[in-house]
Amino acid sequence: MRLPSIALFLTLLLSAAHAAPAPMPQQVDIPLASGVLHAQLYKPDGDGPFPTVIALHGCGGLGGHSDPVLPRYRDWAAELLKAGSAVLLPDSYGSREVGPQCRVKEGHVKARRERVADIVASRAWLMKQTWVARNRISLIGWANGASALLWAVRPQNAARDASPDFRAAVAFYPDCRISAGLGWSTRVPTLVLIGGNDDVSSPPACRQMVDGAHGRSALARIVVYPGAYHDFDRANTPLHALAGSTDAATPDRGHLGTDAEARAEAQKEVAEWLAR
Repeated sequence: MRLPSIALFLTLLLSAAHAAPAPMPQQVDIPLASGVLHAQLYKPDGDGPFPTVIALHGCGGLGGHSDPVLPRYRDWAAELLKAGSAVLLPDSYGSREVGPQCRVKEGHVKARRERVADIVASRAWLMKQTWVARNRISLIGWANGASALLWAVRPQNAARDASPDFRAAVAFYPDCRISAGLGWSTRVPTLVLIGGNDDVSSPPACRQMVDGAHGRSALARIVVYPGAYHDFDRANTPLHALAGSTDAATPDRGHLGTDAEARAEAQKEVAEWLAR
């Protein structure tokens, strides 16, 4: 964490301690081609129609032992709710009865396959809900969820119906290395947010991916936060090395931790991008 951001970090820590608790989500079941996708839904009061964000968890999964939504995603749901958006969080791992996939070498839930299918199914379900503003459905994802998002917004994955496409997409610290090598482009305005010191994902690969899309893609933009590491937007997480950790819900290398300044800046960036 950068030294100039310590005061801001303490301010955010105190404000978080006094913040109103996030409302309890409602579980919804979404049909898949084979099986059911469980998801958690946060919805503003009223009949809508509301802008809606499909929020995609990282490799550690959506919930904990007794909590359907981890605090890091609950915090973002609260932010989006304050802005008037509903939030749908598909549980890609729990729905398939698998645990965290951060350290699984050959996972059964692939970002480019099962998780894209979950995005497609979530969108189809939302399109049938009367409280949804169908032309204002957006995507946000973290790490593995952000990587799935990058696959989902590629032009070849566009829906074959006449309904509105995703309004916007925000990818927090995705693994851009494969996408950069494949000549990635997007049909949806896409914002990539990553820390300059991220040694779990690759800021240079994300820069290469976004720069390579210019001129043959919908709007793509990247913001690199100097000095910030992986999970910089995750509140109250001291910066620490992952080597030697036995936590299956974290990567096995690199560092992660809160950067309060980058977190605050990202909250503004996300709000502005989704309000486009």
